[in-house]
Amino acid sequence: MTTRVLAAGDHFVQNRLLIDALRREVPGEVDISELTLPWPVEPFGRVGEVDEASDVEGELIEALRGVEICVTQMAPLTKRVLDASPDLRLFCVSRGGPVNANLEAAAQAGVAVTFAPGRNAVATAEHTLAMLLAATRRIPQTHADLAGGVWRGDYYKYDNVGPELEGNTVGLVGYGAIGRRVARMLAGFGAEVLVHDPYVDVPGRVDLPELLERSRFVSLHARATPETAGMIGAAEIAAMPRGSVLVNCARGALLDYDALCDALDSGQLFGAAMDVFPEEPIPQGSRLLTTPNLIMTPHLAGASKETAMKAASIVAADVARYVRGEPLHHVATP
Repeated sequence: MTTRVLAAGDHFVQNRLLIDALRREVPGEVDISELTLPWPVEPFGRVGEVDEASDVEGELIEALRGVEICVTQMAPLTKRVLDASPDLRLFCVSRGGPVNANLEAAAQAGVAVTFAPGRNAVATAEHTLAMLLAATRRIPQTHADLAGGVWRGDYYKYDNVGPELEGNTVGLVGYGAIGRRVARMLAGFGAEVLVHDPYVDVPGRVDLPELLERSRFVSLHARATPETAGMIGAAEIAAMPRGSVLVNCARGALLDYDALCDALDSGQLFGAAMDVFPEEPIPQGSRLLTTPNLIMTPHLAGASKETAMKAASIVAADVARYVRGEPLHHVATP
């Protein structure tokens, strides 16, 4: 019997990628329909009781009629959607965490939710290193000056140049799949790497105060939890050596952004590079838009063609396991 599947892709994890992966993993065994979500052309947000989702509850309910499996990145699995989709049994989220799914309601409805851990680890690690170098060498600022017809020799003054990675210490706050890759890259630059992560035991692991005191560069890679919310604030930034560089390609909730701006204004931080923010998009009038020596990208550290392809392959593999009656690999629901 053919299994009905909805591919609810978007403009990053596209339906063609999801469908190609499904055809490879379960050829001839699924009947696939499509729904294209508007992200990232339209930002995600809170939908019902879930976060970081596209606001398409009505369209999703209609598309899920008679559907047993949904593969998606941004579709909102809310209680409203679950109540209206009695045939749904598997909801595959092609991202590192299924924050757009109500896991409790899904479990009560008998719907398994899977996700795609590690899909963007390489892309995010590479972006982190790029941001670290760009902030340290003032690459965006010097490019903007040159593009505006200004040759600024004062960038070469001793007080205006940044430190090298080789021979300096980089502190990684969080040592999961991304942090480990960043550490390997930094080793190639000849940097000493310190790690703060209560869940791992590796060489170079120290407590947070020691990491901050010793690190000329600090990069955040922790998950956003009640325990890590605001873990880097004014006191923590003040504990870093003056003229340090701070990078956050993890979650905006980890950092006090007013304290960040204060530290850049005062020169406590030489530079900073942020890919994530407390409010996205950044509101007009935010200090972040005028603070000096701050490099920003719009939450795209994990954006690469390989990330999208890996995401599709990971969820398609769990669909194949479901169709074959095998245990799922990446289950978020009980």
